[in-house]
Amino acid sequence: MKTRRLGSLNVSAIGLGCMGMSEFYGSHDDNESIATLHRALDLGVNFLDTADMYGPFTNELVIGRAIRGRRDQVVIATKFGNERAADGSWIGINGKPDYVRRACDASLQRLGVDHIDLYYQHRVDANTPIEDTVGAMADLVRAGKVRHLGLSEAAPKTIRRAHAVHPITALQTEYSLWSREPEEEILPTVRELGIGFVAYSPIGRGFLSGKIKSPDTLESSDYRRSNPRFKDGNLERNLAIVERIEQIATEKKVTPAQLALAWLLSRGNDIVPIPGSRKTKHLEENAAAADIELTADDLARIDDAAPQGAAVGDRYPDMSRVNL
Repeated sequence: MKTRRLGSLNVSAIGLGCMGMSEFYGSHDDNESIATLHRALDLGVNFLDTADMYGPFTNELVIGRAIRGRRDQVVIATKFGNERAADGSWIGINGKPDYVRRACDASLQRLGVDHIDLYYQHRVDANTPIEDTVGAMADLVRAGKVRHLGLSEAAPKTIRRAHAVHPITALQTEYSLWSREPEEEILPTVRELGIGFVAYSPIGRGFLSGKIKSPDTLESSDYRRSNPRFKDGNLERNLAIVERIEQIATEKKVTPAQLALAWLLSRGNDIVPIPGSRKTKHLEENAAAADIELTADDLARIDDAAPQGAAVGDRYPDMSRVNL
């Protein structure tokens, strides 16, 4: 597996999003997830992305089990800020300094490690100055509990304010062929500041794989059923994008998911996609995308098939918590 730089951090060119191993995408199996995590490490996919809210809390426990005895092979990224109770209920977005410290200690314990490689604020707390939150995160770096800092779904002005307090290594935001909004302001901002970009949902929550043709494809507990882009009306129009991507992928003798990942990798060496995988076969398919070469003609056709703003519907039912 090739590697890339996120600011001052070296990671595999394609990471592994672990959220679906515990929640949100329907049923899951911890043993299967651990087998997938072990296969990722065997392939050199060393950049594992989790968060305390996934489960809640159980995702970090699964990763902790999987990396036991292999800590030196792993770059662990986890997040705080979306506060949930043990029963899964939503408490709110929390960026208060005392909460930052408590959340970090709890994540370290669940993961079974003495430091976190990349610690993100999962969502910006509109009621707490970013300077206060990042100041507390910087204290964790000085204490040796965290090596690098990150933000998720932060707006350009927030990124600049945070970076002035302590260097931000990576900014994580949704970016894919049907979510190209970061190209407008966010990517130029992080590149100016020397911050790496982590693209979550790089296959459009699985939609760009071509395997989701209707909401009925999804389990009843799958949270994508509430996503505006998967709703009737929007879904049919968004499928037209997928059909164009599928045609190009077929001609390239790759899968649509691989084409979507290869396109993201072509957008710059400072971009690292973290597709989610619960099964080994999907992990292996995604990892192979790092070796796909796209020609200038390929890129032009892809750009024509999925231009900026082509997707219909918001990324989330409630957009008030992103890009703050």
